[in-house]
Amino acid sequence: MSDEFLTRLRRLDCCALSDAMDKLGLPGAVTDLHQFSGARRISGRAITVKLEEVNALQGRSSEEPVRHLCCTAIEMGNGGNVIVVEQRTGLDAGSWGGLLSLGAKVRGIAGVVADGPVRDIDEARDIGFPVFARTLTSRTARGRVTEVGTNIPIQVGEIQVDAGDYIAADNSAVILIPATHIEEVIETAERIVRKEAVMAKAILGNQPIGDVMGGSYEHMLET
Repeated sequence: MSDEFLTRLRRLDCCALSDAMDKLGLPGAVTDLHQFSGARRISGRAITVKLEEVNALQGRSSEEPVRHLCCTAIEMGNGGNVIVVEQRTGLDAGSWGGLLSLGAKVRGIAGVVADGPVRDIDEARDIGFPVFARTLTSRTARGRVTEVGTNIPIQVGEIQVDAGDYIAADNSAVILIPATHIEEVIETAERIVRKEAVMAKAILGNQPIGDVMGGSYEHMLET
């Protein structure tokens, strides 16, 4: 199915989206996750995955068969999706790894955003699969953390992310946009980009940068 908002989102960088969310009074910019592999901006609809510590789940009964973390998300995904993983246990244990990167690449998934450690980053780099994460590790998830749900609400930074929310990520930030606000965020970001394009043209035309970035720039988000 065609997604007009996703098509437009792919044209916007994360700083413009962050400015738009500031103007609208919406949270959503997470600036302390880093792009460890891939060389391009990514955008997509979120498939969410929540991980918890294995020891914290002992004694809980489940009729679900055990599956390796994130496999369900990969099998659900396509080129319109970003997988978003919460691993906030505090354990040094991978929330994503090399075979998962390969599986996601084969499915055409745009990338992964992990609030937690990831491992096998060299493998992700070798295949050009975009991975954004809190930090790196060599430690396996096995026996440490496990998946407790796919497409359930999760937390990234201070932001709640629901399945189907819109995600954009580049080297400046990860932007998390609730699906209910996507239209106004995109329209606002597009207006900001148009204004900045006019300023860039003036600078290229040798107009003094102090004149270009005067009061109009300082108050751009107010209008």
